[in-house]
Amino acid sequence: MALAARIRSGLPLLSKALHSAPLPVPRSALALSNSEFSRNYATTTGQNEKKVRLPLALFGGTGNYASALYIAGFKENCLEKVEAELLDLVEALKKSPTFSQFTKDLTVPADVRMKAIQEIANEAKFSEVTKRFLVVLAGNGRLRYIDSITKRFLELTMAHRGEVKAVVITVIPLPPEEEKELKETLQDIIGHGKKVKLEQKIDPRILGGLVVDFGQKVFDMSIKTRAQQMERFLREPINYGSL
Repeated sequence: MALAARIRSGLPLLSKALHSAPLPVPRSALALSNSEFSRNYATTTGQNEKKVRLPLALFGGTGNYASALYIAGFKENCLEKVEAELLDLVEALKKSPTFSQFTKDLTVPADVRMKAIQEIANEAKFSEVTKRFLVVLAGNGRLRYIDSITKRFLELTMAHRGEVKAVVITVIPLPPEEEKELKETLQDIIGHGKKVKLEQKIDPRILGGLVVDFGQKVFDMSIKTRAQQMERFLREPINYGSL
C-alpha cells in the first residue's frame, strides 16, 4: 500500500527523534485513566459536537481507546480514512522490527515517543484525528496496544457499516465459486440488513474440511475434529448387553 510505504519512509525520522532533545509537551493528558481519556479525547478532538451513538459497547482499556477514536472519527466524518491509516500502521509494525520495538519500549521518555510518532504520522500524511490519537497513545505509553486497539476499532466500523465478520479456516484457499457459495449461505442465515464480510485463513493442522467462525458461533467441519470424534467413539467400551 502506498500509505504503508510512506510510513516506512518516515522511519528514519524515528531514529532522529530518539537522538534529539525532548519535545516540550503538556503533561495533563499523561495522567488520564483509560475511561477519562475516552471521554476527553472524544469531546476535544473537534468542534463538531454532534451526538454519537456507538454501534457496539466495548469494554476494557483497548475498548475505551477504540470507542474514543470511533467517536472522534465519526464527528469528523473520517472513519474510513482512520481505519485505513490504522491498518497501514499495523502493517508497518509487522514489517519493521525497529518501529515495533519503539512502540513497546517504555524506557524511551514520553516526550520523545510523542515527538517521534508525530513526525512519522506527519510523513505518512495521516488525518488529524489519527495523528492526535497516536500522540496521546505515545504519551500514555499505550502504543504497544495499537494492534489490539485497531482490532477493536474495526469491530466498531464493521458494525457501523452493518457488516458481520465470518472467518473460514481451510487447508488450501477456497476456489472462488465455493467462497461465493459459502458467503451466500451465511448471508441467508443473517438475513437482510447486514452484510457478510468473509475472511479466509489457512491452517494445515485441520487436515481438511473447514471451520467457520461466524456470529459468535463455530461450525467445525474439519477432518481433524471428525477424526478425534471417531477416535473417542472407538475407545468407548462396547455394551454387549444392549446387542
